[in-house]
Amino acid sequence: MLKLGFLGPKGTFSQEAMLQYAGGLKDYKAVEYGTINDLLLSVQDNIIDEAVVPIENSLEGAVNATLDMLASEVDVKIKAELAVTIRQNLLVAKDTDMKDIRCILSHPQAIGQCRKYIDSKFPGVQIKYVYSTAAAAEEVAGGDGSLAAIGSMAAADVYGLKVLAKDIQDGDTNITRFVVVSKEDGVRTGRDKSSIVFSTEDKPGSLYRILDIFNLWDINMTRIESRPAKNQLGRYIFFIDVLGHREDDDLADALKMVRRKVSFYKFLGSYPCLKEGYSAIER
Repeated sequence: MLKLGFLGPKGTFSQEAMLQYAGGLKDYKAVEYGTINDLLLSVQDNIIDEAVVPIENSLEGAVNATLDMLASEVDVKIKAELAVTIRQNLLVAKDTDMKDIRCILSHPQAIGQCRKYIDSKFPGVQIKYVYSTAAAAEEVAGGDGSLAAIGSMAAADVYGLKVLAKDIQDGDTNITRFVVVSKEDGVRTGRDKSSIVFSTEDKPGSLYRILDIFNLWDINMTRIESRPAKNQLGRYIFFIDVLGHREDDDLADALKMVRRKVSFYKFLGSYPCLKEGYSAIER
């Protein structure tokens, strides 16, 4: 039986992503974790087989905890990607009204995704950050009626809360991309993507010369993200997604050249691209 980890507790969008991925699995056991660090370490230590983790949001950007772990803390591979359209809602206890709310709780990403709504409807209300949207819902369920959570409809059902306002996110294109990590990456499908992380020498034009390698091999780069290297102020590592599988001749040659030109390099995996419209993953 496949052991499949997700970022809990129940009612999070991470659980929704896990269930979307698990829809094509015949036999699996869902395992809940409290942090992204513990989730990814459990894959590395063979406690679970695979994990579904968030990696970026269309409104708030990269999930830095995931990027940092993949870059330097664990030796795992991305084997699939999927996306969930995020619909945030204002959740309260059954007897709570708008005028009763004194504090709004949620994960920092969810708060950021709903900033316009909060500022317009609740100016001056206290904001409290917690480690997940479901944890916020759980705290509201046990609170005194002055609390509200930002979270999913599933969280409202799990914790018996009233949905005071629906779809309060700042935009209709609020999508979170998740990746599935394992000890092995995905098989070649002919419609693939590959991810790497690297750092360059501290010399003029170093990054340009690396990016030009993909241009020379006519390889499409779909994403670039920088993060502090953490070993020296002003030094950065770069995450890049490109189209193609590591077994494709052109990409294999390009990656070989990149490895020769950088001071640090790590291959994060090849995996099937999302289907058009971010509706599902290919298996």
